[in-house]
Amino acid sequence: MAHLGVGIGWRPEIADAVERLPGLDWVEVVAENVCPGHLPESLLRLRERGTRVVPHGVSLGLGGADRPDPAKLAALGERAVALGAPLVTEHIAFVRTSSPVLEAGHLLPVPRTRDALDVLCENVRIAQDALPVPLALENIAALFSWPGEELTEGQFLTELVERTGVRLLVDVANLHTNRVNRGEDPAAVLDAIPLEALAYVHVAGGVERDGVWHDTHAHPVPPVVLDLLAGLRSRVDPPGVLLERDDDFPPEAELAEELEAIRAVVTAGAGTAPPAPAGAVSAPAGTRPRPVEEPRPVEESARTRVALGQAALLSALVAGTPVPEGFDRRRIRVQARALAAKRADVVAKLAPELPSILGGPEPYREAFLSYAKSRPMKAGYRRDALDFTEDLLIRDLPADPAARRRLTAWWRDRAGAKPPRRIVRWARTLTGRAA
Repeated sequence: MAHLGVGIGWRPEIADAVERLPGLDWVEVVAENVCPGHLPESLLRLRERGTRVVPHGVSLGLGGADRPDPAKLAALGERAVALGAPLVTEHIAFVRTSSPVLEAGHLLPVPRTRDALDVLCENVRIAQDALPVPLALENIAALFSWPGEELTEGQFLTELVERTGVRLLVDVANLHTNRVNRGEDPAAVLDAIPLEALAYVHVAGGVERDGVWHDTHAHPVPPVVLDLLAGLRSRVDPPGVLLERDDDFPPEAELAEELEAIRAVVTAGAGTAPPAPAGAVSAPAGTRPRPVEEPRPVEESARTRVALGQAALLSALVAGTPVPEGFDRRRIRVQARALAAKRADVVAKLAPELPSILGGPEPYREAFLSYAKSRPMKAGYRRDALDFTEDLLIRDLPADPAARRRLTAWWRDRAGAKPPRRIVRWARTLTGRAA
């Protein structure tokens, strides 16, 4: 892997500050948030001065039961080419189900079972064959565990690398999250996984509430996460380390201080990492490492079993169906509330007019969370904003006629039609239930 150095997640809200940060080596950008033909001027300026840009995908859902969407793979590859990226990254997670059609709007953990590993490995190979640059996958933060898991995190990641040659993006903040939420030992994970396959490292902040660690990316990096970075650095010299910050952005000086703290940990560990073991997975730049094992065909019955489990879980999280047997019900309730709150927040960012029309952030949030209890997301956040608005108008809300007229105008501008009458909506609902 190419040496990346110390970087930060590029976000529009801090674009100017990122350009001024001293000693910045590279940036990572959420792949779905940029258009290859219309890259932000800030990213173009960073590229012109030699700063590397890596696209980080969040919507492939390679851990899902379905094979990867060719259009999503093509879009990710286009962004890698447009940015001149040395690699692309994604997550070991599922984000949707196809039967029923449901979107989580969030990264959810895959079960660490043989079936799920077989499905993931085949999906990863499909993605690798479609992408123009190497792929690295990130371990995610989770609020809950799956019942009946057959492998540890270390075993799961190790087999994934051995069977596909995929690189790893190790998020040490997520290791801490899983220590608090799932009782997993970060040191045991770091000892078990093939760090010679390391592409780079993520560092981020979070907060603990009622015994649950929330990976917010909106808080300063805590000392415990920096300690995990130091522990990783004692084992290997990471090609890159990146600070993630997605909300509640601090002043520029604080971002610079956090980067300096990360750089100090990496520098302090210089010379302490042991050499890569013999037989380490490696390859020239621009290629993927040769898999240790030959590809194994995945039986459709395995995909079916994974699909059924993921559909039952996601339906409980976003559609209010019963929690599947074996899951921690309290944790599933926490996750369900978090998913609904995230939907509300993202829709408010995509459609900032809605809180204003509905009387402010609190009335908007109350209305959206009430809507979300019975209306799972099926086609992304932009469609969710339109569906939420349509739902309000069909119920003759908001009560204020002037606000309702404004909301109707907003909906028509974006949907190109007037909301369907109640009888049409009832027919849609009945048809959906029958299906």
